Amino acid sequence: MKEKHTNVWDINHSSATAKCPFLGGTQQNTAGNGTSVRDWWPNELKLNILRQHSEKSNPFHKDFDYAKAFNSIDFPTLKNEVIALMTNSQEWWPADYGHYGPFLIRMAWHSAGTYRIGDGRGGSSSGSQRFAPLNSWPDNGNLDKARLLLWPVKKKYGKSLSWADLMILAGNCALESMGFKTFGYGAGREDIWEPEQDIYWGSETEWLANDKRYAEGRDKLEAPLGATNHGLIYVNPEGPDGTSDPIGSARDMRETFGRMAMNDEEIVALTAGGHTFGKAHGAADPDRYVGPEPHGAPMEQMSMGWKNHYNTGVLDHAITSGLEGAWTPTPTQWDDTYFKVLLEYDWELTVSPAGASQWTPTQTSGAPKAPTAGDASKSQALMMTDADMALKIDPEFLKISKRFKEHPEQLEDAFARAWYKLTHRDMGPVSRYLGPEVPTEELLWQDPLPETNGYTLNDEQVASLKNSIWGTGLSVSELVSISWASASTFRNSDKRGGANGGRIRLAPQNNWEVNNPEQLHKVLNTLKSIQDQSDFEVSMADLIVLCGSVGIEQAAKEAGKEVQVPFTPGRVDALQEKTDVDSFGYLEPRADGFRNYVSKAQEGTAAEEMLIDRAQLLDLSIPEMTALVGGLRVLDANYDGSKNGVFTDKPGVLSNDFFTNLLDFTYTWRSIDENSITFKGKNRITGEDTYTATRADLIFGSNTELRAIAEEYAAEHGGEELFIEQFINAFVKVMNADRFDLKS
Repeated sequence: MKEKHTNVWDINHSSATAKCPFLGGTQQNTAGNGTSVRDWWPNELKLNILRQHSEKSNPFHKDFDYAKAFNSIDFPTLKNEVIALMTNSQEWWPADYGHYGPFLIRMAWHSAGTYRIGDGRGGSSSGSQRFAPLNSWPDNGNLDKARLLLWPVKKKYGKSLSWADLMILAGNCALESMGFKTFGYGAGREDIWEPEQDIYWGSETEWLANDKRYAEGRDKLEAPLGATNHGLIYVNPEGPDGTSDPIGSARDMRETFGRMAMNDEEIVALTAGGHTFGKAHGAADPDRYVGPEPHGAPMEQMSMGWKNHYNTGVLDHAITSGLEGAWTPTPTQWDDTYFKVLLEYDWELTVSPAGASQWTPTQTSGAPKAPTAGDASKSQALMMTDADMALKIDPEFLKISKRFKEHPEQLEDAFARAWYKLTHRDMGPVSRYLGPEVPTEELLWQDPLPETNGYTLNDEQVASLKNSIWGTGLSVSELVSISWASASTFRNSDKRGGANGGRIRLAPQNNWEVNNPEQLHKVLNTLKSIQDQSDFEVSMADLIVLCGSVGIEQAAKEAGKEVQVPFTPGRVDALQEKTDVDSFGYLEPRADGFRNYVSKAQEGTAAEEMLIDRAQLLDLSIPEMTALVGGLRVLDANYDGSKNGVFTDKPGVLSNDFFTNLLDFTYTWRSIDENSITFKGKNRITGEDTYTATRADLIFGSNTELRAIAEEYAAEHGGEELFIEQFINAFVKVMNADRFDLKS
């Protein structure tokens, strides 16, 4: 089936909407309507991602403790209730084969499957599948019903059980109810209450298009995207761009699953394990019978979309992907039949009743059949997608497929581990997991750290270490830079990175260009000497963070101010053998506006937009981001000693000079390159050149929202005090971003 490309404008502006004055057709003089600022100035810097998920959208009190609430649940009872739901078929959406297991596996998979390792965004940890665009993606067809089937369970447990946790738990329960032993389950995902505006899903304006995500041929998928087409989770099941090509599908699978850090064995295991269950639905032409997706559906459909007018619209008449049929003859039980039917029988390319391209066993092969979804006494031919055929035709995939066929216990173990990784990858360290089914085995992708074993530092020891650090002669710039480089790797998107573990000592971080490796190694060697000479235990991770405290306090003293930078010890040192070098490579900044750094690969990208992106990953507010940039500039913490944005004649002294000079009308600015990337300041009175700047500097005077904050930090009455307080608080927040032990 050649998938229909639906225009985004058509989704949001249906003919019904255009005719009805209560749906935006004529009555627009209400709050939020009218021509917006962005309508007039579409290139305005987007700051809204730094204001998301505020207390105003959260129905719970700010002191609500989800971990405590979840731990109050009788977990075995909860699981039994979810498992019982599997075979309690509802008339409004009856279960295929009398079992909802395959349906709920797909829901859980698609909740988790949006995760991509490039920026840590997507995934199942926030319950975002409840909101647009995900709730209305073409690849998520009819999953609105899967979530609504779980409503009785969610209703019973309320805020003690998040939708995010429930959806993944339902997937695990589904697998177990059909005879599969899962690797484990960890709760701890907290729901969001609005769409995630910070996630870039692609710039296409039509569903299933991919015209803007491949820069050069088919091998260059735009970073950080994780799917071949806009609105898909991974790949087109009919083949690349809807044209059958199993070798091409194998290439796409490696690319998209690779964006989740999955290797070939995990790809084969997940594909085979997931397709052991359930069926695809393509009873008739969706263009003729299927209505709009949930976000575009009429109000009376009450959160449900894709209304199917073909016959009964359910069971054997359901329409979702357009492909039709089950993968195995036993679609509601875990067994080893998937590879048997795939490898032992011959397959030919056919067309489903909906017009979709799919593979079917040849008549002469004598392959078994599957029961129909609505009547077990009837049968239908098996089916495979192009992605399934890739496991048979791609040489490397075929080797793994044959091994799994001969050793089904290896498939079972590989699928269990890959499913656990798929559904837990974006949760951060295992210390955040809740519940009685958290596995004792810690895996490499969970970025394991040694146990603290009660390690900490008392006040006297901290004071002694501070004196030792300052006595080394390291500059304020060197001290602050190493702390920032270590801690600012944190990503709130998937809770990876950060200062705990001190992985800046290890590959790959110790060789990242942005970290100035030569300077970094000098500072690390100095700190190692302090550690070796100390008569008490101290981790390098704590020493690295303490450097920032020392640097800021000394910089403030140079300004005639006494400040105390809060420091909480307890970090441990990670081991190189417990560090996934390839996986951590994705944390390397392509740009870091806080250090005025843009990699060669990102040259030409608006530095201010990359700054906002990084600030959002660090979970910073607009005032926090602004204070950090101003503080790091005057402390001379730029990448490679660059003087861009160092608007002060006394670098290394903590002052609000960045803001006062930025907003000083004595200076005029001009671009000094073709693309307006860097700028030169000029004293309008003397005519002399002054400071240099980048877009990540001047944006704080150019953008009106950022300027409003900068003006307060530059004010003569209380501005510097406000700035220093905000800078220290924001700096400490970044240093402790991954200290989940402090947030319970």
